[in-house]
Amino acid sequence: MINKQIISTLEKVRKQNPLVHNITNVVVTNFTANGLLALGASPVMAYAKEEVADMAKIAGALVLNIGTLTPDEIEAMLIAGKSANEHNVPVIFDPVGAGATPYRTATARRIIEELSISTIRGNAAEIANVIGIEWTIKGVDAGEGHGNTVELAQTAAKQLKTTVIITGKDDVMTDGSKTFVVHNGHPILTKVTGTGCLLSSVIGAFSAIEKDLLLAAVSALVTYGITSEIAANLTEEKGPGSFQIEFLNQLSKVSSEDISKYARVDKL
Repeated sequence: MINKQIISTLEKVRKQNPLVHNITNVVVTNFTANGLLALGASPVMAYAKEEVADMAKIAGALVLNIGTLTPDEIEAMLIAGKSANEHNVPVIFDPVGAGATPYRTATARRIIEELSISTIRGNAAEIANVIGIEWTIKGVDAGEGHGNTVELAQTAAKQLKTTVIITGKDDVMTDGSKTFVVHNGHPILTKVTGTGCLLSSVIGAFSAIEKDLLLAAVSALVTYGITSEIAANLTEEKGPGSFQIEFLNQLSKVSSEDISKYARVDKL
């Protein structure tokens, strides 16, 4: 049943070509735009505070990513987020590196406090630090934590009253009552900068066309994970550079047959 729903949401993304407004970091802008185009969505990167409110209100989703945060960018994010909230546009938040520095952690918490966040996606350390739980973080990468990521995700979803996605070896997503674990994906994703950031924007694309945000999350994670598995298999002997290009190729090609064959999802 869930596979059919995932296939349907992917088909809707490709048919409806949703506009995804990204305020993201300078490291990943090009990869994110190309990834959304490959998927079948329409990316826009608008950062000026003078226009972000207008852009956010016409978008299908708004994605906020604090990877290379600056005071001006934070202001633009808050303006865009408030506009999105006013116009019922889902807001996807990626709290990159929350916990790495006090400024970054405080910024992540401020965005969550001042905006209505539809979905938050991060690694275990980022989500933990956002809600005040200690978890080691090294730069923007999760360190070795000893907590249960399912329990962490459920706690965060209830505390923040939003859909929470924790990505890692297995990906956990929950709205606080229903929880899914996606087992698709490949370790080489961690060798290419921006794969997590692009994933957040892909979640935005699915959220733009699916009101059930948990289903949107599951669909995005399964599609993304299967794409990475296919691309990794095709570039097995070549390394991360070739994988990155092939990943974009496969994001445009991943099919309903692939999802039916390879999806690995558990409902807890």
